[in-house]
Amino acid sequence: MNSPSSSSDALDTLDDAVAAAAFRRLVRHLQHRHDAQNIDLMGLSGFCRNCLADWIRDAGFEGDKAAARELIHGMPQEEWKATRQTPATEAQLAAMEASIAKNKAG
Repeated sequence: MNSPSSSSDALDTLDDAVAAAAFRRLVRHLQHRHDAQNIDLMGLSGFCRNCLADWIRDAGFEGDKAAARELIHGMPQEEWKATRQTPATEAQLAAMEASIAKNKAG
């Protein structure tokens, strides 16, 4: 399996417009599905909305962390937390930690 940074990754052959459209669809989907909590996304997949915000900054987004998160969340992060985020359970935190550990493996 190729790593995400592999230069021979088939994803690198994907047209940028197609990739951008898919990314925008993913972000809009996550904005709509606010019931999918970041902690649950982290527990299942090892990434969440905040990760996407970090990744767009890594890719060259010129805004700061708060601006990137607002772009991905569709609102300021503090508003997101107040209106959409629920308290994390011990099980969610444990699943997140186990999932993050998988990100580092390999």
